Amino acid sequence: MKCAFFSLTDTGRVRANNEDALAIVPEAGLVVLADGMGGYNAGEVASALATETVVARLGTSMPGQQTGHHRLTQALTEAIRAANRAVFDASRSEYDLRGMATTLVAGVFAGARLVIAHVGDSRVYRFRQGHLARLTRDHSLLQQQVDAGLISPELARLAQHKNLVTRAIGVAASVDIDMQEHVVQPGDTYLFCSDGLNDMLTDAQMAAILRHHPPLEHAARALLDSANAAGGHDNISLVLVHCAPESTRQTPDPTLLTH
Repeated sequence: MKCAFFSLTDTGRVRANNEDALAIVPEAGLVVLADGMGGYNAGEVASALATETVVARLGTSMPGQQTGHHRLTQALTEAIRAANRAVFDASRSEYDLRGMATTLVAGVFAGARLVIAHVGDSRVYRFRQGHLARLTRDHSLLQQQVDAGLISPELARLAQHKNLVTRAIGVAASVDIDMQEHVVQPGDTYLFCSDGLNDMLTDAQMAAILRHHPPLEHAARALLDSANAAGGHDNISLVLVHCAPESTRQTPDPTLLTH
């Protein structure tokens, strides 16, 4: 399986700074996206540090496509634990960085597999045969309320303080990481995003955009522009990954690998 990657990030219409960070390492099949939080510039420090640590730990040394599930999962887990420790230690060493933290979602595409790790409320979606499915579950107070039946998913979209997370990178010396593995099918498109995108657009709206803008760069720009048009209340970051059979897919345009 061969995958093409395209990413965009934007400050949005309200925030002064962009506290999101993202990285793509196509040769390793690696995607990392983080949404920072904290006073002053601490949020952007946390997200950048977490993203850079994961890439430094994995990068081009990611286990190969035939690597077993355990080794791939272990490598990703260890990289995120290192990111958590780096952010936690930095927050304790500098006064202006105290209390900083970040969400983090990372994915590794290895052959016909996708291994996902996430902490917080940044998300991964799968767009398959015209249908969009969310693969991650938010670590947030609002998601707990939805799971407990205290509020419906429809009303949850209108709730205030919906971005209060229950897990984040850098809050403590250790962190619980949700890991999962999925089979990648030819034609799949995967969307990694910060909540600045999915807070502004419904799943149905995102699916419609992906359906009507098949080139990755067109779909990414349409998603970002639509989120800004809906208010752009937060930073907006997204990565789109399209996978196709290696034997039939042409070599991607290099401009589609990073942006």
